[in-house]
Amino acid sequence: MLSKIFSSATYGIDAYLVEVETNVESHIPGFTIVGLPDNAVKESRERVTAAIKNSGLKFPTKKITVNLAPADIKKEGSAFDLPIAIGLLSATDIITENNLSNTVFLGELSLDGRLRHVKGALPITVEAKKKGIKRIILPVDSSKEASIVEGIDVYGIENLSDVVKFINGEEKAEPVISDKGKIFSQINKYHFDFSDVKGQENVKRALEVAAAGAHNILMIGPPGSGKTMLAKRFPSILPPMTFEEALETTKIHSIAGILSKDTALVTERPFRSPHHTISDAALVGGGSFPRPGEVSFAHYGVLFLDELPEFKKNVLEVLRQPLEDCKVTVSRSKLSLEFPANFMLAAAMNPCPCGYYTDPNKECTCAPPSIQRYMAKISGPLLDRIDIHIEVPAVKYKDLSAKEKSESSEKIRERVINAREIQLDRYNEIHHIYNNGDMGSKEVRKYCELDSAGEELLKMAMTKLGLSARAYDRILKVSRTIADLDNSDHILPQHISEAIQYRSLDRELWKH
Repeated sequence: MLSKIFSSATYGIDAYLVEVETNVESHIPGFTIVGLPDNAVKESRERVTAAIKNSGLKFPTKKITVNLAPADIKKEGSAFDLPIAIGLLSATDIITENNLSNTVFLGELSLDGRLRHVKGALPITVEAKKKGIKRIILPVDSSKEASIVEGIDVYGIENLSDVVKFINGEEKAEPVISDKGKIFSQINKYHFDFSDVKGQENVKRALEVAAAGAHNILMIGPPGSGKTMLAKRFPSILPPMTFEEALETTKIHSIAGILSKDTALVTERPFRSPHHTISDAALVGGGSFPRPGEVSFAHYGVLFLDELPEFKKNVLEVLRQPLEDCKVTVSRSKLSLEFPANFMLAAAMNPCPCGYYTDPNKECTCAPPSIQRYMAKISGPLLDRIDIHIEVPAVKYKDLSAKEKSESSEKIRERVINAREIQLDRYNEIHHIYNNGDMGSKEVRKYCELDSAGEELLKMAMTKLGLSARAYDRILKVSRTIADLDNSDHILPQHISEAIQYRSLDRELWKH
């Protein structure tokens, strides 16, 4: 007997349908799986055999051949356990339903027949709907994320015997439904808020400007000045995620298996903070069968790199492509995959190896050459992609002991949203530009025109403060954002003046 069952697998952040063909014939007993299976798929034989027997179902003592088509794409993971079991039971007439062409099966089997959580349920459900599939049957723990997709019935079932009874019409099951309105009502309920931060008003303002124009930001200050505390609150002032952004972010978390089983959709902007010992493959993605890295997990959110100079140089250099292209391309000899990586970079560092170069209260013990070597760990091309450098001074006692609360994240976010809307209107006819941080040289010349007073101020700053050439465009882009926060059509001298303050590393102070 021959049966054909549909399953699915992920490829990058998307999915493709897999046809599971099962042939059972009277021959010397054996169980073979073909179609480029990896070790986890080959081991399905043992799991499927035990699960069928322990579910009180008859396992055939015949020759069994399972083909996973298309056979030229490598199959990996344990999600093929359920479709292989269903194909086998269908081929031996234990499942009496003949028309299963409108159903996708997905799930790992435990030895007692229970269905375990699988990765990639969301992108697989999206693909199944595109191909006209009517329903998907998968583990209960994976059903919540799949139920976000409308137009396809999602059934979360606990074990193999219940799946068989459901298909044969012996038991009924209700499709899992998620309420998008309820999910999005929880949006922007962040655990961290700017009202918790004492002092540091200039740094909060710099983060507001960064959020308003989608500018990457680098904070420089002595240990204990609050750089990490501020960075953790950065996502709370970013605009709320749209449904499309939430869906794409959830797909990435789903295929990596880091999505909680209780989470249907990622509605808060991600905040990722990898340790400085991270490898380049873990940061941008890779592996023999490529998986997304931290830059993709931070998609539509914030990637925070604390102690920036402590990261290996090759690790920092691989950041240049995703910062420029908002995506990561991972190429191998047999395949090439793309992972989205549209994130905002927030980084923090000490001003020198001992940390106290700019601290007025503690003496720096570093020699000038060691400070230069420390700063040189961050290359010019990477600094080119960071618009704002802001000094974070040590917090004064009077600020720490102040009783009144600072401005909340919600109030700051309102100003950020307003500035982003101005930018969307400005760039609505330009492809791939949505905010000031995306502007290239051509757009800077067009949208960042200065009056004579502004020109004179910028010229004086470039000359007297010793600002580098790379600072010129950055100052103009940040000035445009500050003007948007002020609801000003024109860039005024005060906007230029504030933007100049956000180029700390370009000043003579750091050039010895």
